[in-house]
Amino acid sequence: MIKFTKKTFITALSAVALAIPALSAAEENYPSKAITFIVPYAAGGSSDTRSRQLAQHMAETLGVPVVVENRPGASGNIGTSQIARAKPDGYTIGLGNFAPMAINKALYGDTLPFDPETDIQPIALIERGGMVLAVNSQSPYQSAEELLRDAKANPDKLNYASTGAGGASHLISELFKVRGGFEAIHVPYRGGAPAVNDLMGGTVDMYLELASLFIPHLTAENPRIRALAISTEERVSALPNVPTFKELGIDLVGSNWFGVIAPAGVSQDKLTKLNEAVNKALENESYRKVVESQGADVAGGTPEDFKKFIQSESALWGDLIRQQNITVQ
Repeated sequence: MIKFTKKTFITALSAVALAIPALSAAEENYPSKAITFIVPYAAGGSSDTRSRQLAQHMAETLGVPVVVENRPGASGNIGTSQIARAKPDGYTIGLGNFAPMAINKALYGDTLPFDPETDIQPIALIERGGMVLAVNSQSPYQSAEELLRDAKANPDKLNYASTGAGGASHLISELFKVRGGFEAIHVPYRGGAPAVNDLMGGTVDMYLELASLFIPHLTAENPRIRALAISTEERVSALPNVPTFKELGIDLVGSNWFGVIAPAGVSQDKLTKLNEAVNKALENESYRKVVESQGADVAGGTPEDFKKFIQSESALWGDLIRQQNITVQ
């Protein structure tokens, strides 16, 4: 048994007293080394590209490298779980996306390797990407209203593409069905490119997907697709002639969004510095032009703003998943 004396007590107290300034200095000097930025998706995609653009601007503000590492797999769950399990010292952050942060808990339940509410610290929402309803350029539907009238009059006549069960395009399409009051057949694909190809080929009737996927086709000399509506609050500058669903009297607002996250437990001082670096990056004019040219809105705000946004998104899509009995099978 260890015998505690007055001398050992004073020695221990002195050690604690000496440690406190060291800890304070570490907080004040943060960051003092490179920060790892985990992207839970493969290199080369839109998530990876945006993360690298953001990381570059954040590095300029923080004064240290922000190094992007791709950890793809399981609809973003693998990379996001690595962020959640990282040491909360401010040196591991990453991309928090719509799927792992707001819908995968409802889809995967107890098998999800992290809890977005308790294991993740939101830093800032960075962008919201509107979803465009598109049809083949030879389609008889010249407007969303025409498509909706036909879909209501002829249940299950129409089909729609998505990038897979439980993904953003699938869920926004299901929300369109619920809010529009019609039925349609789901045709899942392994990615956006084959879905667009079949839309242009006339194999599927409609496809609700990120504007960035459609813009190159819509701005081509001879477009093979037609945009009928977009799910944003207001029209976007990249597609000024495409009306919002709200303009057409359809209660459909939704987006595929991205934010920056950290493991739960990051100190307030470090969280503040990271949030400030993200918001400063979002103010960069060249960065904003890239985002807006792809039909998305630049966001920003506080960690609390982002936390409340995630909670509202989780409630919306969780209710839809349960109501429509959506599974990933």
